[in-house]
This record gives sequence, structure tokens and C-alpha cells, in this order.
Amino acid sequence: MSSDHPEPQAGRAQEHSSDVRVLAAVIRADGRYLLCRRPRRKRHGGCWEFPGGKLEPGETLLDAAKRELREELGLDVTGVGEPLLCRRDGDSPFVIEFVLVDVQGAPRPLEHDEVRWVGANEGTALPLAPSDAVFWKEWVCREEGRGLKTRRTRP
Repeated sequence: MSSDHPEPQAGRAQEHSSDVRVLAAVIRADGRYLLCRRPRRKRHGGCWEFPGGKLEPGETLLDAAKRELREELGLDVTGVGEPLLCRRDGDSPFVIEFVLVDVQGAPRPLEHDEVRWVGANEGTALPLAPSDAVFWKEWVCREEGRGLKTRRTRP
């Protein structure tokens, strides 16, 4: 790749043609992260996760964040960052891209059982969905002491 297009970061999952890209919106305010409890009837039901969902064909991370967070939480997205970590969700076709997202509004659980703002220590005690648990340990706990300084894309 040319220098204009850097190599994907080390945490990027290997992609296959059958992969389904999934946005996980990392929303942070006042040192706390927004987590949502999945409905029991869904995969990983009852577990806590970062909000988001599948990208539609041709959709950018910004487009997906706007659509998903409006549908799930009634939030307006004002910007997205580059993927912090990309991870295949077990043996599934889902490749989850954890991305910092800036929002406006107060989250409402329109598709989840509950939403909660959680500090780094609290999150380790919650039953997180498997990929979210890995991200929490590998990124949130590590970054908590260093602060978040990443570039975001504005609409």
C-alpha cells in the first residue's frame, strides 16, 4: 500500500468475502462508557455491549453510526474515529470494529433492555458480550489512565 493508505492496525481481524462488518460505537463522557444490555432473545442475550450494528453494503462507519445509534438509542452522531480494534466474533462471520463515536442527546433504550454509563472498573464486573469483553480488557482498561486522543471524521 502507498503511504497515503496506511496498513490496517495490528488489531484488525483477517477479512473474508463472507465477513459481515459490525460497528461497535465507543461513546465516552466524563470518564464513563455507554453500554447497552442486549435483549434476551438475541445472540449474546442479556450481555452488555457497545451499541451499534451491521454495516449495510457501501455504508461508511459514519453512515452506519448515524443510522444505528438513531435507531437503537435516539442519538445524533457528530463524528467517528478510526477503528481502535477489529475482532472476529468467535466462529461467526461478524467482524466487529470498535470505533470512537461522538454523539449529541441522551440515550434511550429503544432496542436494548437497558443502557448504562459505566466506568472502567465497573465494566470488568458486568457480563459483557465476548468481543466487548476483550475490547474492554485490551483497550478500555489500558487507555483509561492515558486519555483518549484520536482523530474523528465529522459529517
